[in-house]
Amino acid sequence: MNQELTLAFIGGGNMANALASGLIGKRCAASKVHVVDPHEETRQKWTEKGCSTAAQADAALSGQRVWVLAVKPQNMREVARQCRPYLHPDTLVISIAAGITSQTLGQWLGGDKPWARLVRCMPNTPALIGAGITGLLAGPQVDEQDKAVTELLFKSVGQFAWFEIDDQLDAVTAVSGSGPAYVFLFIEALIQGATQLGLSPEQARKLALATVAGATELAALSPDSPATLRERVTSKGGTTAAALQVFEQQGWAATVQAAMQAAYVRAGQLAAESAQQ
Repeated sequence: MNQELTLAFIGGGNMANALASGLIGKRCAASKVHVVDPHEETRQKWTEKGCSTAAQADAALSGQRVWVLAVKPQNMREVARQCRPYLHPDTLVISIAAGITSQTLGQWLGGDKPWARLVRCMPNTPALIGAGITGLLAGPQVDEQDKAVTELLFKSVGQFAWFEIDDQLDAVTAVSGSGPAYVFLFIEALIQGATQLGLSPEQARKLALATVAGATELAALSPDSPATLRERVTSKGGTTAAALQVFEQQGWAATVQAAMQAAYVRAGQLAAESAQQ
């Protein structure tokens, strides 16, 4: 880990920027970062940071120890084909594309001999502010040093956890990958409900955001379970009890679990669809 990283981002969008912001100047010089992106405006922003850029996969990739594939899933097969000639035995490939299994991506990268020095990742959008959680899955040829490099990358944008099979990463997708959308939906509902009760939009937003942030931090720092914390807020016959009774009548928990199941199933379907391409 004492050796300076050399990185390539294939796809220079938001997640690549988030990862780079935590590394450039700390663990990696900008001059050691190469970015491949078809959009001139995106490339210009990276050039201004001191990174080298290209519109498509090029020979500069051969000199980069770690590749981060950060393109849309529907573009991944073609991107993998373009990158394949520049792979070296010591190249660590990290994919943050949802719905593409390690086996499928390995075949796209390696052809007849699937690429196995591969880490599949499932980050989430709070990574953009350094508060993410990323699920990680290592291929069979990923060694401890590769894992350490991967952890260094994703530690820069939050927390991480390792998993063993692709199905588990589909579950990660349903929980933390899609999870921010569930929370945003709840915040929307709180704000709408508050305005219906007569508060201004500004007041409603401030109260909703602070409540969700504070409750989340309390749950993270408290040794007690969320169920215990909920019970402490709920006085018998009180306002919270009245509200929670409505949640129970409407099947709140079952609805959340059904939504997560739908996300998990869809992740599996996307994996199957990509394998057939």
